[in-house]
Amino acid sequence: MGLISLVWGIVALLWMVLAFIPLLGWGNWFLIPFAAVGAIVAAIGLLFTRAGNRGRAKAGLLLNVAVIVVGVIRLGLGGGFV
Repeated sequence: MGLISLVWGIVALLWMVLAFIPLLGWGNWFLIPFAAVGAIVAAIGLLFTRAGNRGRAKAGLLLNVAVIVVGVIRLGLGGGFV
């Protein structure tokens, strides 16, 4: 679960970079739910993984939460369109 959430977070991060291009900001509307699913997968990974093996799940959770925060800020600044 940790590896899945980490890869999911990396894909979401790449998608976020793409959404910074002008006129592609509408991608944030799809990015935020995508990253939310990744954060849920990471949280499940944290619950069912032993304490010593939680590094990838924590990294995935942080990546996905960061993408969600930046996506929400980007939508707020651009009015949801740009």
